[in-house]
Amino acid sequence: MIASLNRLVDLVEDRLTEDLDVTDLAAALGTTEYHLRRMFSSLAGMPLSEYVRRRRMTVAAAEVVADRGDLLGIAVRYGYGSTEAFGRAFRAVHGVSPGEARRDGGPFRSQPRLRFRLTVEGAAPMDVRLVTRPGFRLAGHAARVPLAHEGVNPAIQRHVASLPPEEHARLKALGDVEPAGLLAVSADLDPDRREGTDLTYVHGVAVSDAVEVPGDLDVLSVAAGAWAVFRAEGPYPATLQAVWAATATDWFPSNPWRLRPGPEVVAVLDRADDFSTATVELWLPVEPA
Repeated sequence: MIASLNRLVDLVEDRLTEDLDVTDLAAALGTTEYHLRRMFSSLAGMPLSEYVRRRRMTVAAAEVVADRGDLLGIAVRYGYGSTEAFGRAFRAVHGVSPGEARRDGGPFRSQPRLRFRLTVEGAAPMDVRLVTRPGFRLAGHAARVPLAHEGVNPAIQRHVASLPPEEHARLKALGDVEPAGLLAVSADLDPDRREGTDLTYVHGVAVSDAVEVPGDLDVLSVAAGAWAVFRAEGPYPATLQAVWAATATDWFPSNPWRLRPGPEVVAVLDRADDFSTATVELWLPVEPA
């Protein structure tokens, strides 16, 4: 995976002035766009699209200051249809307009070219099991919420808190298959996992086709396939978020599996009364790499 990401960086650099077809790039690297974007954003700390934008503006800044042609020509070369659109992107990265940069020589916020390296870590083993599940359904209460990478997500917190206690009991009684218990489900995630982008969050349970789901509940169908199930316990949600990150930094680069499209599911197996600590399972849909 590390070699694939470095090859991706090389391909991005070769095509800074071209439209990037990430699907084709992923196929050329022997993986999928879905997995490639997730691994890149997790390891680089920024979405692939943001890295490409920053690199384009870094290289474009050199052309602006060197006075290599009119600004419209530079804008078009880097994929912008007007000087206004180019100027907005330029200012978003550098904090100044192209005209100001050309006049004053900067300042610039350059994005260095990334290089991924494998470091020897993983001294603490990860508690993971691989299971193959037939198709099932997720039934519960859905809401569109913004993605938050760290800490408690206030939108999710409000959504769950709005449900009366008896509703949690009703949901739990419906569940009849794994993942067991009450579930926190994230679906329709932005491919780049950008902070603040909307996702579908479902507070619910997993049910088989034999269960008659009440009409007031939202239902999400889940395709059959393999799952990597990571178990963790400790402060919540910090421990869960650390495990989520470790899947990208430690587990996927070391194992012949990759993510496939599908919901990401957290099963709460046990928790403190105030939810300060919990034992959870993180279910990620996977396929052989």
